Amino acid sequence: MNFKRMINVVGVHAAGERNDVITGGVLDVPGNTIFDKMKYLETQADDIRKMLLQEPRGSVTQCVNLVLPSSNPEADAGFVIMESEFYPPMSGTNTICTVTALLETGMIPMQEPVTRLTLEAPGGLVRVEAQCKDGKCVSVKFSNVPCFVFALDKFIEVPGLGTLKVDVSYGGMIYVLADAQALGFSISPDEAADLVSVGENIKAAAAEQVPAVHPENPEIHTINQTLFAGPVRDDPEGKRSRNGVIVSPGRLDRSPCGTGTSARLAVMHARGQIKPGERLIHESIIGTEFIGEIAETLTIGDRQGIRPNITGSAWITGFHQYVLDRTDPFPTGFTLSDTWRKNK
Repeated sequence: MNFKRMINVVGVHAAGERNDVITGGVLDVPGNTIFDKMKYLETQADDIRKMLLQEPRGSVTQCVNLVLPSSNPEADAGFVIMESEFYPPMSGTNTICTVTALLETGMIPMQEPVTRLTLEAPGGLVRVEAQCKDGKCVSVKFSNVPCFVFALDKFIEVPGLGTLKVDVSYGGMIYVLADAQALGFSISPDEAADLVSVGENIKAAAAEQVPAVHPENPEIHTINQTLFAGPVRDDPEGKRSRNGVIVSPGRLDRSPCGTGTSARLAVMHARGQIKPGERLIHESIIGTEFIGEIAETLTIGDRQGIRPNITGSAWITGFHQYVLDRTDPFPTGFTLSDTWRKNK
């Protein structure tokens, strides 16, 4: 064997979205906080992300999480989220997958029927309550970072669409939310390609026309996701709606999206459409569900916001050892525009 690197990864999906978890082969990363560690990886060690997520080892439809020690005394561990083109400060499905992998592999001891733990994400501390039975992490409820609205009913100009009314909010990533029905979408699987094309154009236009900077961390800025919001309808358990989130470089999130659900809850609360404690059953394009609810209202800088709880489940799909041969001509992989779309 002539390997330069070997990385152990647990394969996991949450509600259909693949978010693998690195459990071995990377020791620690420089930085005092997990946000610092994320910035180091982004600027000094991006080869890890590229090796695992770009071809020929990875694909555009997956993310990967790097579990790291946390210096925060309240946290049991930290994790950095790596997406195809971006290091987000927070992700719901990646949190659910990371918790499931940590508990089911014994990296953090599982307590039945409930395991409580705290993770440090780049965006802040995330409190977790995992329902566990017979060695299985049945579901994960996490208390997200504070979420808030940047703009309601903002008009933007989108090439090919004209004037479009959107909302902009932060749910752990910065989202532009568009009315799916007004654009002729029902968010069904046969619309996936069109949703991606339109969504990327909306995101590019909104990012240029609606400046968005986190009031407490200016390094978190710029709209980076589009959420197509379906109609809200009453449900015996609360409110129910379907949504579709477009992830760069141009694909649909397979899950209902935890940060997208949080961003939508912030908008709905700002409009008086949902109250603390009331549930939102959020559906994905493939019919999987997350449950979102507002745990508390709070202030973020000069903005009023919420802290949402998101509940979902994940499943381990496999255990992988990714290796890098010293003679491999693609140590950091490659991308092709047939699947790795270029932003317009």
